[in-house]
Amino acid sequence: MGWKVRALGLLILGGAFAGFLGSQTAAQREVRKSNMDLVGYDDLQARSAYQPVIQKQGERWIAYVGHHGGEQLNPLTGKTEPNGTSVVDVTDPRHPKYLTHVPGETKEKTGEFGGASMVRVCSGNDLPHGDKGKFYMLRDFGNSAHEIWDVTNPAKPSRLTVIVSGLRDTHKNWWECDTGIAYLVSGPVGWRTPRMAQIYDLSDPAKPVFIRNFALPGQQPGAKGPTPESLHGAVSTGPKGNRVYFAFGNARDGVVEIVDREKLLKGPSAPTDENLRYPVIARVDLPADMGAHNIFPMLRMKLPEFAKQKSGSLKDFFVLVGETTPNECQESRQMLRIFDMTDETKPIGVSTWTVPEDSGNFCTAGGRFGTHSSNESVAPVFYNRVLFIAHFNAGVRALDIRDPYRPKEIGYYIPAITDKTDKRCVGEGASQNCKVAIQTNNVEVDDRGYIYAVDRANTGMHILELTGPARQAADFTQVEK
Repeated sequence: MGWKVRALGLLILGGAFAGFLGSQTAAQREVRKSNMDLVGYDDLQARSAYQPVIQKQGERWIAYVGHHGGEQLNPLTGKTEPNGTSVVDVTDPRHPKYLTHVPGETKEKTGEFGGASMVRVCSGNDLPHGDKGKFYMLRDFGNSAHEIWDVTNPAKPSRLTVIVSGLRDTHKNWWECDTGIAYLVSGPVGWRTPRMAQIYDLSDPAKPVFIRNFALPGQQPGAKGPTPESLHGAVSTGPKGNRVYFAFGNARDGVVEIVDREKLLKGPSAPTDENLRYPVIARVDLPADMGAHNIFPMLRMKLPEFAKQKSGSLKDFFVLVGETTPNECQESRQMLRIFDMTDETKPIGVSTWTVPEDSGNFCTAGGRFGTHSSNESVAPVFYNRVLFIAHFNAGVRALDIRDPYRPKEIGYYIPAITDKTDKRCVGEGASQNCKVAIQTNNVEVDDRGYIYAVDRANTGMHILELTGPARQAADFTQVEK
């Protein structure tokens, strides 16, 4: 009987293993792509990745990648470290070299919390009062603080200062390298929302200067009534463009504000409804099922379709991307939407784009399906021509946006899962069902024309390039060697 019991056990175990593999489609276990190829790869120590930023430092190109909470072994130190910031030399994108990991907030803070998910980098040559030849990294420290690090030697970062601490939450910051003004997404105690804007002058990174707090009316201390959705991120055009774009409500009840930068920085700062409205040029309130995760301005776009018209061939737009949050299509799908803001006081939606679900049976493939973010670099090779969208289990998608009224997908890359890719679950208890799926979370580009896609489910960073007909939509005459 003993051998029969053992054989039965092996049969059951084998069946369970086969069942696990069977739950992963063949497509999930292999690369799917169109007009995009893999150039290089780094596993990022199997840390859940959020935001990549690519910075040229002298003759080197360095990728700084923020991570969600959790912990992993750092092979460089032999120690298990709380997820923080990965620093990778991508000078040769075919052979990226992992330089160091800067630990973040402790392992008790997991998922969206903890870690050090957000990062920006500025050169001291650009900052008005930075040290020439140095480079500085702005990052959050979990939910509790914002920090400045000296990354002049990217392999040996050193913390320069803590800008603000004692926060309840943090998120997607923006830093103007030419002025030093930073828009920090923070949750200071006393405000009615966990995420609003704290604006600092970081022109001298060693000496942060607080300017003001900013949020939607109703989010300030002492306000009454419903509290609007939290700030998720900001984008500034600096003093030349004199605009800051704020996105509130990442997955639902989205709000977009177009703000006069000078009025924001120099206007009355006491947190009253009147003062919070003072710098606002326009506000767009979205339906309940539409989120506002991030905004990407597309300014002074020349539209060939209208070149023969007496007017209307030069317009301003912004791309709005919502964040899909539940797994396996359990809520409304978030999508990309393009707004015409040529008349800033009356922005109007002109197009919508999404990946067709039946092109990959994405609702049942596991994990999230829908948009999360766009690239944020305005690299001349791609700006106002090609936009890249992180679409979770549908990978990274390349869109030709030269006609904003008809965005057209021209390429995509869905990485294969690895042995490090983490599972994603729906349901609870006995009814819980878990699957392993790619979760492309964020995407960025550099001035050389490379695309960097990072994965939320611990699969690492894929360095990509456009191929075939898709390359014709970009302008590679603008590539920096």
